[in-house]
Amino acid sequence: MSALVPAALIGMALLVLLITRFKVHPFLGLTISSLVVAAIAGLPMESAITSYGKGFGDTAASVGTLIALGAMFGKLLADSGGADVIVDTIIGRSSRRGLPWAMAAVGALIGLPMFFEIGLVLIMPVILLISRRSGMSLVRLGIPALAGLSVMHGLVPPHPGPLAAVTALKADLGITLGLGVLIALPTVVIAGPLFARLAARWVDAPAPELFDTEEREDRPRPSFTVTLITVLLPVVLMMGKALADIVASKGNPARSALDFLGAPLIALLIAVLVAMFTLGRSAGMDAKAVAKSVETGLPPIAGILLIVAAGGGFKQTLIDTGIGKLITDWVAGSGLSVLLLAWLVAVLIRLATGSATVATVTASGILVPLVSTLSPGETSLLVLAIGSGSLFFSHVNDAGFWLVKGYFGLTVGQNIKTWSIMETVISVTGLIFVLLADLVI
Repeated sequence: MSALVPAALIGMALLVLLITRFKVHPFLGLTISSLVVAAIAGLPMESAITSYGKGFGDTAASVGTLIALGAMFGKLLADSGGADVIVDTIIGRSSRRGLPWAMAAVGALIGLPMFFEIGLVLIMPVILLISRRSGMSLVRLGIPALAGLSVMHGLVPPHPGPLAAVTALKADLGITLGLGVLIALPTVVIAGPLFARLAARWVDAPAPELFDTEEREDRPRPSFTVTLITVLLPVVLMMGKALADIVASKGNPARSALDFLGAPLIALLIAVLVAMFTLGRSAGMDAKAVAKSVETGLPPIAGILLIVAAGGGFKQTLIDTGIGKLITDWVAGSGLSVLLLAWLVAVLIRLATGSATVATVTASGILVPLVSTLSPGETSLLVLAIGSGSLFFSHVNDAGFWLVKGYFGLTVGQNIKTWSIMETVISVTGLIFVLLADLVI
């Protein structure tokens, strides 16, 4: 037992060092750290390999298919022009005063089915173009859109981080999704349009000429209504399952049907199949073009899949060495809020590694043993506390930091005053709403 604490500390320090100092890919870092933790804790190497393999395989099987389906859906949304339709419609119906709020809505809607980096690349030309045409500050319009993207990425499944936490902690996906959306909306408002007013006073940045202002080629596009229904379809199915589980008794035919349709795999599979027709065919894409769109959505997420699965292996190693139980016993005697502890652990890993996904999967693995003492609602809040912590203060070791800096044409100092502080506002606001929700659940 005496070796468990050093094993955990050395394993975490090694993971951080490999990723930050030696620029080792997080997949390799998590794998190496898992084996080192097991060795120091006294777990035989054969058992260590078995533990890591079990965690890796279980996570890849449960989460990997969902991430793949989400990537396919997001690529169809982009290639069909459906994302453009959402952007154009919301912006076209907004007044000048309402533009920051419209940008927050665009960021949230685009961020719902898409990974942060993909959504950022997709809407950045729109942010820059609208800033130039309206004469409004790039920060005033850009921060709300980035807040919408980032909050969805950190708090709402089926994004890789929240999804991995849901799987690791065995949280109810429907409850987590519902609570995630409820907490995400006010968080976007505070960190987006409201914070943007302040940030725009600190940094006055004109929109750089990174993109031309010519309209895209004239081609058919799906309607706004069809696109919106398609985007919200998997969310409605999964939340329908959660509601059915609450209001209907077991064995009820309606509940059985919704339990099947609202299972994450089925909901996302249905969404992809529906999108192939509602988005692909509406955009004039033939079967070959639709198939190519779906296929090309997969390669970019290979690295994410490996990181999430390796996080599952790391988690299983922590469990099998007994480190998890040790942490649980310490928390039980400390009197510290489990939700606050979860947030702090995720914050520390985020600051050290720069990766929200690594922070989420690693913190989830460490806190798995705590779940046995929590109700389903509290377990979902634990997922959201970890997700909030994983977004804390993006800085120079985060790829997102450099993406935003490059697109916005900001200095490092300006980027910290805007993007980094915005991420911190999201993290702290998310935690506050999680703690408030815990008072009534």
